Amino acid sequence: MKRLALALAPALLAASPALAHLDPVAHGSFAAGFTHPVFGLDHILAMVAVGLWAVTLGGRALVALPAAFVGAMTLGFALALVGLPLPMVEPMILASVLVLGVLVALAVRLPLAAGAAVVGALALFHGHAHGAEMGGATALAYLGGFALATALLHGAGVLAGWAMARFGGAILARASGALVAGAGAVLVLAG
Repeated sequence: MKRLALALAPALLAASPALAHLDPVAHGSFAAGFTHPVFGLDHILAMVAVGLWAVTLGGRALVALPAAFVGAMTLGFALALVGLPLPMVEPMILASVLVLGVLVALAVRLPLAAGAAVVGALALFHGHAHGAEMGGATALAYLGGFALATALLHGAGVLAGWAMARFGGAILARASGALVAGAGAVLVLAG
């Protein structure tokens, strides 16, 4: 675990909020929204972990978990836009990386509704952060950008999970979950 923390330290230091966002005036609202999850290590790890966990659960979870995340994230975005606060947004985003990594690492099998509820609860905080950090972007274009990027990251997690299951067995997927959880722990401790 110490080696993992040391290996991830440079990337974690580089993933500061100031580097994670494009200026919507200079780059456009859609691009600013699209890059918000793509340039933030915490967002990337959480989104990919949702896809990995969906593969672990299989069946309808392959669509339901990513859909629950994007839907709840959109709700969190709307809450931020209307000025309704959520407590501890940034700590919950960091915790989501840890929680989702542990779910994958332990291959936790929850009923579909419970899994979607867990993913959705965590997604509210990601969406709220997107809304709170929107700046001068146009809301709909910004939402479209980060929703698309999120869906693509979920898809990357699903594809990675399928590839790991096919070529390395379940142990490889679980190991990737452990890596995500380890990175989440580092982020929580650093945050």
